[in-house]
Amino acid sequence: MPRTTFTFILMFCGLLLGSCNVNRLSVSKSKIKKQFTNSQISNDHFTGFALYDLDEKKMVFELNADKYFTPASNTKLFTFYTCLKMLGDSIPALKYETHADSLIFWGTGDPSFLHSDLKGTNGVRFLQASNKQLYYSTTGYTGNFFGPGWGWDDYNDDYQVEINALPLEDNEALLYADTDGNMQVKPQYFKRDLTPDASYSPESFKVKRDFLTNNFVYPQTSIPAKFKQQVPWKTSDMLTRALLEDTLKQPVYLVSLPVSSKARVIYNSNADSVYRRMLQPSDNFIAEQLLLVCSSTKFNVLSTDSVINYSKKHFLNDLPDEPQWIDGSGLSRYNLFTPRSIVKLLCKISDEVKNDSLLYSMMSAGGLTGTIKNAYKTDNGKAFVWAKTGSLSNNHNQSGYLVTRKGKRLAFSFMNNNFIRPAKDIRNEMVRIVTWIHETY
Repeated sequence: MPRTTFTFILMFCGLLLGSCNVNRLSVSKSKIKKQFTNSQISNDHFTGFALYDLDEKKMVFELNADKYFTPASNTKLFTFYTCLKMLGDSIPALKYETHADSLIFWGTGDPSFLHSDLKGTNGVRFLQASNKQLYYSTTGYTGNFFGPGWGWDDYNDDYQVEINALPLEDNEALLYADTDGNMQVKPQYFKRDLTPDASYSPESFKVKRDFLTNNFVYPQTSIPAKFKQQVPWKTSDMLTRALLEDTLKQPVYLVSLPVSSKARVIYNSNADSVYRRMLQPSDNFIAEQLLLVCSSTKFNVLSTDSVINYSKKHFLNDLPDEPQWIDGSGLSRYNLFTPRSIVKLLCKISDEVKNDSLLYSMMSAGGLTGTIKNAYKTDNGKAFVWAKTGSLSNNHNQSGYLVTRKGKRLAFSFMNNNFIRPAKDIRNEMVRIVTWIHETY
C-alpha cells in the first residue's frame, strides 16, 4: 500500500473517532437539554443551570449560565471559601491584652461563643480564670445590626439574627412552655422583659419582640403544650456586658480602645464543625459572623465590606463573571451571581479542601442530612448529591456536587428565580433532573 494512501486512511479514521466523541458529547448535551425544554415547571420562570465535569475539567451543559440570579443561601458557598482561605483550623474567640491589674478583650465576631450547638467555651473559661478586672472594648464592629437588602419586617424570625462583635448564645432568646404550662425564657436574664399581653392576638400562638427593645410579649391565653420559639434579641454593648456578667459572675467594664497590635488570641471551636453547622442547616447567623471573624483576622477590625472586597480581589478574581456579593448569608436580595461562576467556585472549594469525603461531610447530603435530607432519595442507602440550597420568596436554588452511577464527579448550579408556583414544585423538579443526571450521565 502506498505510504500516502496509508496516511490518508489513518487521518480519516482519526476524524471518524473524533466525530464520534463530539457526537457522544452532543447527544449527552441534547438529552440534558430535553429535560429542561420538556419541563413545564422549568419554563414558567427564569431558570439557570451549569454542569461541570470535575475529572475531565470541562463544562458539560449550560442554560442561562452567564445570567445573574438572586442566589439566596448559595451565598454561603462564597463565605465558606473565603473562610477556607483566611482562617485556620480553629475559630478565634477573643483578642486580649493584659496589664498589671486588668484584662482588656475584644470580640472577633465568633459565632460559636456559647453557641447552643457548637458550645464554644474556651473564651468564657479564659475570662473566668482571670484574676484581673475585665474590660470589654466595644470598638470592633461599626456596621449595622442588619445587612444591606435584608427584610426588616423579619426581625422577629429566627433566621434573621442581628450582627455584632461578640455574639452570645446564638444572639437568640429561647421561649418555651415548662411542664406546668408557664412561659419560660433562656437566657433567664430576659425573664424581666417577658409579659403576657391581652391586646396581642396573633392567628397562631407566638411571642413577639418590640422592634427597638427587648420587650417580649405573648398572648394572654393558655400556652400550647411543648411550645418552643426562638426570637432574636436586640443587640447592644450594654446587653453584651450584662449577659457576660450574668455568665461570669463578676463585673465587666466597657471601654473604647482600638485593638492593640500586641493583642493575643484565644481560640474556640474547630473550624470544620462551624462550617458544617453553617452549611447543613443553612445558618444565617453563623455565616454573617464568620465574615467578621475573617475581617478581624486580616484587618484587626470587623467589617463585612472589607473582607468581601478582599476576597473578590485576591481569591475570586478568576470567576467567569464578577459576583455582586453583599452579605455572608444570602439574606440580601442585592446579591447576584451567575451559575457558571458558582460552578467555578465549587471547583475552587474542591481544590482547597482536597478531600471529597471531608468536603461532602460538611454539606447537606441528599436523603441523609441537612436541607436536602427529605428532598432526595438515596441510591441503595448512599447519597449521590451534596449541595447548598438557597431560598427566598419566589427564588429557590441548589448548587453542589454530584456523583453519577458511572462514577463521574460533577459540580452543578441550578438556579430558579421569579416563580410564583409553590417552592416545593421547583424543588421536586430540580431533584428530578439532578437524579436523572445521576442515573444517566
